[in-house]
Amino acid sequence: MKCFYSSSVSEDLGCRRGEFSRKHYGSVELLISSDADGAIQRAGRFRVENGSSGENTDYAPGTWHRTDVHLENPEYHTRWYFKYFLGKVHQNYIGTDAEKNPFFLSVVLSDQNNQRIPQYHSILWRKTGTQKICLPYSPTKTLSVKSILSAMSLDKFEKSPREIFHPEIQKDLLVLEEQEGSVNFKFGVLFAKDGQLTDDEMFSNETGSESFQRFLHLLGDTITLKGWSGYRGGLDTKNDTTGTCSIYTVFQGHEIMFHVSTMLPYSRENKQQVERKRHIGNDIVTIIFQEGEESSPAFKPSMIRSHFTHVFALVRYNKQNDSYRLKIFSEESVPLFGPPLPSPPVFTNHQEFRDFVLVKLINGEKATLETPTFSQKRQRTLDMLIRSLYQDMMPDLHKGNNMLNRRSFSDVLPESPKSTRKKEEARQAEFVRLGQALKLKTTVKGDTTANLATASFCKKEPWESQSFCSNFPHEVVCADSWGQSLLVSTDAGILLIDDGQPAVQVFDKTLQIKQMNVLEVLDLLIARTDKGKDSRILVFRLSAVQRAIETEKMIRSKYDCRENKLERTKGGCHLYAINTHHGSELRIVVAIRNKLLLVTKKYNSHNTFTSTSLLSCPESPVEEFQYIREICLSDPPVVMTLVDGPTGDSDNMICVAYRHQFDLVNESTGESYRLHHIETNRVNFVAAIDVYEDGEAGLLLCYNYVCQYRKVYPFSGGSPLIQPSAYDFHFSWNQVPYAVVCAFPYVLAFTTDSIEIRLVVNGNLVHTAVVPELQLVASRSDIYFKATAAVSGSSDSSSKEMSSKSSPQTPTAYEKPEFPLPSLEVPCKNLYKIPLSNLVGRSIERPLKSPLAPKVITTMTSSGITSVPVMHSLSLSRMEIKEIASRTRKELLGLLDEPIPKTECAKKLKKVSRRQSDPKQGAVRSSSSDRIISSSFEDYSERCHLSTSSDSDTLANREESSPSSYPFQLISLYDEDIIDLK
Repeated sequence: MKCFYSSSVSEDLGCRRGEFSRKHYGSVELLISSDADGAIQRAGRFRVENGSSGENTDYAPGTWHRTDVHLENPEYHTRWYFKYFLGKVHQNYIGTDAEKNPFFLSVVLSDQNNQRIPQYHSILWRKTGTQKICLPYSPTKTLSVKSILSAMSLDKFEKSPREIFHPEIQKDLLVLEEQEGSVNFKFGVLFAKDGQLTDDEMFSNETGSESFQRFLHLLGDTITLKGWSGYRGGLDTKNDTTGTCSIYTVFQGHEIMFHVSTMLPYSRENKQQVERKRHIGNDIVTIIFQEGEESSPAFKPSMIRSHFTHVFALVRYNKQNDSYRLKIFSEESVPLFGPPLPSPPVFTNHQEFRDFVLVKLINGEKATLETPTFSQKRQRTLDMLIRSLYQDMMPDLHKGNNMLNRRSFSDVLPESPKSTRKKEEARQAEFVRLGQALKLKTTVKGDTTANLATASFCKKEPWESQSFCSNFPHEVVCADSWGQSLLVSTDAGILLIDDGQPAVQVFDKTLQIKQMNVLEVLDLLIARTDKGKDSRILVFRLSAVQRAIETEKMIRSKYDCRENKLERTKGGCHLYAINTHHGSELRIVVAIRNKLLLVTKKYNSHNTFTSTSLLSCPESPVEEFQYIREICLSDPPVVMTLVDGPTGDSDNMICVAYRHQFDLVNESTGESYRLHHIETNRVNFVAAIDVYEDGEAGLLLCYNYVCQYRKVYPFSGGSPLIQPSAYDFHFSWNQVPYAVVCAFPYVLAFTTDSIEIRLVVNGNLVHTAVVPELQLVASRSDIYFKATAAVSGSSDSSSKEMSSKSSPQTPTAYEKPEFPLPSLEVPCKNLYKIPLSNLVGRSIERPLKSPLAPKVITTMTSSGITSVPVMHSLSLSRMEIKEIASRTRKELLGLLDEPIPKTECAKKLKKVSRRQSDPKQGAVRSSSSDRIISSSFEDYSERCHLSTSSDSDTLANREESSPSSYPFQLISLYDEDIIDLK
């Protein structure tokens, strides 16, 4: 796909649409199977994943690097009741909605992952499923049940909610949560010889080959079924009626039992091998290990007679290069699930292949549970359980006894009247004791992923961040990246910050920039300044700003920018948006109250910004902009995004959000079209992100807790086709974000204390990182954010939580979450960076040169203005970098006859080596926490009698050191996550 700013991928970071394609997840095909005589047996429609054919494949198998191999909707992030509620003081409510359907509400005031961040976690149990949200805690504002339900879009009731005091309700609510699906899995493994075309032939293989045995050994350990005390996956562990041995493993806290066809009972008289089919045919996911050459007849899902199996993983082993090839078949109704297969789908690293396959199979089974076949059954079961539980409590509801509270909308804050203090403490003590006993029982049974201690340190996650600027004392208003530097608008003025260097003041604090864009390719800085009637748009040449940094001793002020004003934007400009891709010109749409002003700058594709041409240009680029037209709206827009049309000729659009709707406005005609209407009383607009799937425009509409994807089809007769589509989808955040950033394959939501990371293609949760006092700073290229530098007390909290699980205790007094006491000392905050290349899994081409010059210039520090020397970052020309990278890559792949001479690279680097300072070496992180986690995990494994050889081997072989610059690291201890800011 050709981008407008083709020389800088970072300019297109807001969409990165080249990475968003459902084609990476396969295409639906009609698959027909026939017998040896060619007669058609069965047919079915399956989505076939065989590696994306559209990707660049000029690399050897096994050399690819993935960042998106994650378990989707992991239980340690989704099983809220077990994690946050069970065994702790919380409140449960019962009620019926306007349609007379019963519901249950659970609310707990908890310390967010031991980070001393008080939050309300709320779960609404209804027949359609569970809804979970986080609400902020305020010591001065009382939170009521009504306000919580209103946040969940439940405003009308047939019967007002009443509080449930009985401690046994915890057991019933845990059963409701378990309806979301099992935390342990059983997968079928079917051995198929070369040329076998029917399931009867495959199931009749009495033994497997040597390569099949090696594959089984890769999957897990061989265990004896008789007397087995772990997860059995439906196999007989007493009388050997389902075989004597099986394959078992533990992967990222999940127990997995494999139903291996050659290990299940074999009958010479029964050609259909009913006993084997009884187990493998009832598995949702099955692995087919097929022998033979690639040219041999391939397996098709229609060969297997099963209405239950929805996902097939076809595995072939290549003995010549000791590699595995993977192909995935998913029944048409199964939602998309990751990770997408590499291209080609060949794995030479066997451990990497094992991890990929297990993640793919677990995600596949979870996705299958969302199909109509399973979701309708789950909904009926959930409805029956909720109604049954409601009927059991009806007599107590009518009697009005102590079990149900008479207060309809009691405060959720855990306070008790003084007159009933002792009675309340006794009730809560029994409530906590029963919950802790239930939690321990569930953990020992293996019905929860409590043994996740090894999951986090086995690999570096792509969202792990790096320290960019320590002890940053200023309040950040807005920012944008400039090369490897960051241009930041603060309360002390406009600062230019580079990693490890003092901040340089560009403008003083008389210039208040509220919104900015740095366009390096166009040599432009666009800014919205001031407030109220004095707000307007300013445009600067980056080269002029850089010369001012290098030469001027006086810091520029607001009064030095008169020549940079776009005059017609004055008078209440509160928002603007630009296009960053496609088209032949830069477009700026400025919102002045309810009026949109379209401004363009012609872009000459033949012009290259050389040092000579930049010097010949006037210092102010104002004259290069032209006003096109004005468009009037009914209300001032809150969110605004430009959407490029397929031709760029009279079909460009503006997405605006106001009142309770998102509208599309035609830039040429000013006509408005309704895109999405929001059926809620209160709307908090967050963003409208333009997403281009395979070149076609779409919008990710973010408001309240919701993210809604709407496809926008090309114009037909002057108007866009806005209608429901099979491609549309939506998902909900756990907490209302104030900013949403796309970095395909991820979409990240930023709240005041967390980063919630999901997959764009299906909205599934991948990870939630707790980051206290979080503020997103910039996200056009690398993602920059500001957060507090230290968090105390996490180890103490962890040991306390662990002890409570090993031995349930009855509290002697009323337990409240421990929150920090007010402190006179203001905690320091740091700036952190999440590199874009880590998120998208590839190297991002963008200017590496810092705008800072190697000379003594005036800088701004927290104590005052000083003069310090500023060093260059490594600065090679773009062609030199490409040449070295290309030749090095070819050498690694064996495509060059001779290696690159060392002197050649030395010559390239010599001209910058004198001004290149020694890079900082990352400090080695102490591995004491690793040892604590490992010992805790081993202790838990011994108590549960679990075999953990696969995961523990991975943990033992990991690197002992890692950079210390990450501000947060996940450590999963049983059901608590600790994220340490360093």
